[in-house]
Amino acid sequence: MTFNIKSINIPDHPGIYLMKDKGNKIIYIGKAKSLRNRVRSYFLKNQNYKTQKLIERIADIEFVLTDNESEAFLLESNMIKQYRPIFNIELKDQQRYTYLRLSDEKYPRLVVARRTRNGRFLGGGKIFGPFTQGSSKLLTIGSLRKTFKIRICKRLPKKACLEYHLGNCEAPCEFEEARTRYEKHVANLEAILRGKDLHAYIKTLEAEMREASEKLQFERAREIRDTLHRLVSLNTRQKMESVRMTDEEYFGILTYDQVATVMNFKKINGVIRDSNRFSFDLVGDNSFSNFLFQYYTTNQIPSHIIVNEMPDNADILEELLTKRAGYKVSIQVPTVGKRKEMIDLILKNIELLQAKGIDPALIELQKILNLPKVPKIIECFDISNHGRDYAVGSMSRFVDGLPNKAGYRKFKIRTVKSQDDFAMINEIIKRRYFRLDEEKSQMPDLVLIDGGKGQLNAAVTALTDLGLHLPCISLAKEDELIFIPKSREPIMIEKTKRALKILQFARDEAHRFGLAYNRTLRIPRSD
Repeated sequence: MTFNIKSINIPDHPGIYLMKDKGNKIIYIGKAKSLRNRVRSYFLKNQNYKTQKLIERIADIEFVLTDNESEAFLLESNMIKQYRPIFNIELKDQQRYTYLRLSDEKYPRLVVARRTRNGRFLGGGKIFGPFTQGSSKLLTIGSLRKTFKIRICKRLPKKACLEYHLGNCEAPCEFEEARTRYEKHVANLEAILRGKDLHAYIKTLEAEMREASEKLQFERAREIRDTLHRLVSLNTRQKMESVRMTDEEYFGILTYDQVATVMNFKKINGVIRDSNRFSFDLVGDNSFSNFLFQYYTTNQIPSHIIVNEMPDNADILEELLTKRAGYKVSIQVPTVGKRKEMIDLILKNIELLQAKGIDPALIELQKILNLPKVPKIIECFDISNHGRDYAVGSMSRFVDGLPNKAGYRKFKIRTVKSQDDFAMINEIIKRRYFRLDEEKSQMPDLVLIDGGKGQLNAAVTALTDLGLHLPCISLAKEDELIFIPKSREPIMIEKTKRALKILQFARDEAHRFGLAYNRTLRIPRSD
């Protein structure tokens, strides 16, 4: 039975309202400048489905009057903490990011920064971060250590160790010249971590990579190339540290499907120290303003709160937080500069989390393969070889994780006369993307090859010859191993994960489509 709003007398006054279910349990608490106007608004038509679910459970509503809206703010927050109604904002966290630390030893080391439960960093030195998705901490640290000849030994030995003989360290423990150079190495590394002179340094590494390649030092060239890839992801100069040693907190909020997602970065003493993620349903008075006020009932209040959009009643919120903190608190929406860049970073992460309309398995696949974007369009290639006269290529096309059969393509091999699968892969890749080169919008987000390392190399060579830089991987049937270019070790995804199943489905569809075409060619024509 639906609650009859006309059966109760609603005061036209500031205060809070407590909605109860048939068991007299409080299920939602809200505040209002005018209780009458706010409560009546719930029972208008065309409410979102989550608010409608709340309305369906209401059996009674109680009111508590206050003298003004500020008091309603405070009372609402206290009552929510006391009763924890199921339809009110529930703070859910958290997602952490990687931080790096340059130790304060005589010859500093580069390590992952460790923290205690209260967020304090362990060990002395300088903290850099947060480094978000796309900058693998272990690979990045290893590459940077080698590039800048940073020692890894916890205690400085008396003699040069294996790292010196491998060329990864110059052994300041033994050699005077190495001690002199070490300070410069650390200064260069710190500049890179701060984002300074990064472009010039990348140019230097590119020259070293070419020189190593010309001298046939391919292992060294490969190491430099990997370092270059990761240095690009460390270009976070505007996001890591501030000259101003202020305490400030950044909040981004985006809404989708009646759910608000909030992410924050906390800056303490000028350094980003922590990150959390929260969400709440857009029911009743649940709002960004309510969220911030509740958040700061249990968290340290900074002097500056930086947001992507100004919350409702911002002046009242500033006044209440200032009174609680004992110092001036300001809420700001930045338009330029470092703060704006931090907010943009937060919003980018929220968009990834929400991924409107995108299969979560595709997001997972992007993360596993370290792709530049979510692979919404995947094109998979296979060779169906039944003798020289019946060798064909096939391509399946998947959009949003599902087959797009109108986009499937078949190829009769033209240039390869022998049974050379690698050459055939090279041919069909070139034929496919030479046609699409002028229509970049049709290009896939991921090219998938049925096969192993050899088939992958043939495909990558074809793409390179065309001047294309499309992400390309191969999937080998036997152990379902994923091979990626310029990496010795394959990737294995758990067989239960849908991310792998999408790749398998695309591979199986390309194989099925090619086999059907091959059979068609082998059927004798009737004159």
